Amino acid sequence: MRPQPSIRSYRPADRTAVADICVRTALDGGDSRARYPDEELMPSVFAAPYCHLEPELAFVLDDGSGRAVGYVLGTADTEQFVKNFRATWLPRVAGRYPEPTAEPRTPSEEMIVLLHTPERMILPELRAYPAHLHIDLLPDWQRRGFGRGLMDTFLTALDDRGVPAVHLGMVTANAAARAFYDRLGFHEISVPDPGPLTYLGRSTAAHTS
Repeated sequence: MRPQPSIRSYRPADRTAVADICVRTALDGGDSRARYPDEELMPSVFAAPYCHLEPELAFVLDDGSGRAVGYVLGTADTEQFVKNFRATWLPRVAGRYPEPTAEPRTPSEEMIVLLHTPERMILPELRAYPAHLHIDLLPDWQRRGFGRGLMDTFLTALDDRGVPAVHLGMVTANAAARAFYDRLGFHEISVPDPGPLTYLGRSTAAHTS
């Protein structure tokens, strides 16, 4: 009998697969390698720090062979995560990605600026939604119910910890992602001058399924 896909907790052996998923979905939901040729950069900003700092809130979709083909990652407490990011994560990656001393001139340099400014994640309008998340699946595994399952797993984990609500920031141009979040009960959170992002939030108490 063919092994069935399943959602499970992240393991350190998933690091490479998680990074690959991040790279292949980081450009408005598509492959980011042409824009960000260093394949460690986007994972260093948007995936690896969560696996390192809060692995208990990292879950993957296993294709049945042990390979991760999707993930949901996040934090229960954004303000504490930002402190830990600066104190613990940045020193691990600053050698590869030094803090810029001039205005960014390339997309990669813009991402390195984001890496060195984790405080950007703390906005007063998001205070009632203390947790935040990132969720990504490889294209072949999208639109099959697995994203809903990953989100349900993450929301349950937050609810079990007594975390009342969660938020995320998505690129406004990614219409498919917005439709997905709308189906899962997320609503828009008004944030002044959000740039290219739309912020969405929801309670953790009501499951998505």
